[in-house]
Amino acid sequence: MIALSKSEFAAHKGWSKPYVSKLAKQGRLAMTADGKVDVAATEALLERTADPSKTGVADRHQRERVERGVTVHLAPAAPPLELPPDRGDDGIDFQKARARREHYLARLAENEARKSDGELVEREAVENAAFATGRLLRDLLLGLPKQLSAELASIGDPWELERQLTAGLRRVLEDAQRLSVADLEHAINPQS
Repeated sequence: MIALSKSEFAAHKGWSKPYVSKLAKQGRLAMTADGKVDVAATEALLERTADPSKTGVADRHQRERVERGVTVHLAPAAPPLELPPDRGDDGIDFQKARARREHYLARLAENEARKSDGELVEREAVENAAFATGRLLRDLLLGLPKQLSAELASIGDPWELERQLTAGLRRVLEDAQRLSVADLEHAINPQS
């Protein structure tokens, strides 16, 4: 049994605190002995006592809650849109503005879905991973002469010298590949 306070229950359901208080006054909340809301029993009670004529209102409120969830991804510091100088407030077409808003909200929701599916990543994470990979490769290649100099100094055969250099470069590049794949995966999915 999950028991929450009224305010926690309101936050859990995405409802306002006054609405939960209204439900309590109507006797539509299943309360525990210590005054908390029994979530499972309350949800069952609300389902049994729901007015079927209000399903349209409930659906609209649910859509608005989802829309609010998408709009939290909007940058609050975005500059306000300016109207062209030749048009005043009377030149705004409400329907066009609303259609444009809905279009961009749908794009935001689509981007969030693609992020959760792993099809879309944050640009900054990829740029940071690419920078780290480039720096790692540079460091590994610059460390190669110290590793091979003693071996290569004693080799007189050009073919053997080329074989040793190629083997050293291949080893360094394979190490870089292995490390960069792990770093990129970590940058894209930091929780894993």
